[in-house]
Amino acid sequence: MTHRFSKNEQFNYEILLALGSAWRRGADVGEVLATASAVADGDGETWFAAWTGLARRVREQADRSAAEERTVSARDAYLRAAGYYGTALVAVDALADAEARLREVFTAHRDCFDRFLQACDPPAERVSIPYETGWLPGYLVGPPGDLGPLPTLIVNNGSDGPISSAWTLLGAPAVAREYRALLFDGPGQQSMLFDRGVTFRPDWEHVITPIVDFLLERGDVDPRRIVLAGVSQAGYWVPRALAFEHRIAAAVADPGVVSVADGWWHNLGGDLRALWESGDRAAFDRVMTEALDGDPELAAIWRRRAKPYGIDSPFDLLTEVSAYDVTPVVGRITTPLLITDPDGEQFWPGASQRLYDALPGPKHLVRFTEEEGAHLHCEPLGRAVFEQRVFDWLDARLASVQHP
Repeated sequence: MTHRFSKNEQFNYEILLALGSAWRRGADVGEVLATASAVADGDGETWFAAWTGLARRVREQADRSAAEERTVSARDAYLRAAGYYGTALVAVDALADAEARLREVFTAHRDCFDRFLQACDPPAERVSIPYETGWLPGYLVGPPGDLGPLPTLIVNNGSDGPISSAWTLLGAPAVAREYRALLFDGPGQQSMLFDRGVTFRPDWEHVITPIVDFLLERGDVDPRRIVLAGVSQAGYWVPRALAFEHRIAAAVADPGVVSVADGWWHNLGGDLRALWESGDRAAFDRVMTEALDGDPELAAIWRRRAKPYGIDSPFDLLTEVSAYDVTPVVGRITTPLLITDPDGEQFWPGASQRLYDALPGPKHLVRFTEEEGAHLHCEPLGRAVFEQRVFDWLDARLASVQHP
């Protein structure tokens, strides 16, 4: 496939994600293509202005439909608007006054997503999940009807994706198959980062175990059929949690990630890695600072990826990221785990196979190919193919749990 919409690699990928989300009503293909044409070779300001402008127009239509009690039109438009606001935020770290603009657009994004979920049938339930001395914000979404205790999918988002993407990638297909879906923000993710300043942690079992505890207290959740699925960097967090939390019936990592730092070194190169491994903090920080000062586009990407860790020093940041490695605990994983392995995986190439080979318990590696249009990180244009393979596998695992 040779379709390309932007010379900026990140922007091009975000357009593919937006197009793929149309499968679950997260975007309109025409709106995405028209906006992509307007930003084809633009900078961060152009990107941000175009996508926020589209989001506002769609939001205004959603409000008009809601005022006229046209629920379906309002619901679908609120979801699209939320997605477009989320797409705009990809460029916010390249802008002047980035924090103020993030605050404005993130608030609008979440308001649209909240309105979408309230327009669903049935409306989503906003939940507060006890976590350490506070709570994690989340939404529990289910199918129509009084269906009793259902299988429930914990949707683990990645490092910086909007919650609207977590919905279209995993939540919506789960609910369509009569699962309940729990969407949540963990440490370093979305509202936990932007509203509370809570950063990532490597020991993700301390996030997932309280979520499982919370679900097990609910009468509408089948305790034997709780599953966990994660996208992007959650390809590390999912297996890390499974090494300690054994009440989950089955899980999905899209893709598999062994060491999060590999995704950083893949782009930084061997010379910089050798300098970091030498332990010369001052020299490494100096070289990285000079490189970032000389390349505004790279600097914006670095700020976006570094923000959820809350660490300024490049040397210290990569030291922290290196702690996100499942190797020391992978032998403890006994939960059946499906790992996706897409052609052209651009962040963690080869990691899915490495994770699969290291797992001692039940496992399944699923290829997604360029020939079928389901390649690249998180299969952005292969969503129907992804859903069929992944959820058929989950359904089979849960059937064996339900009927031993």
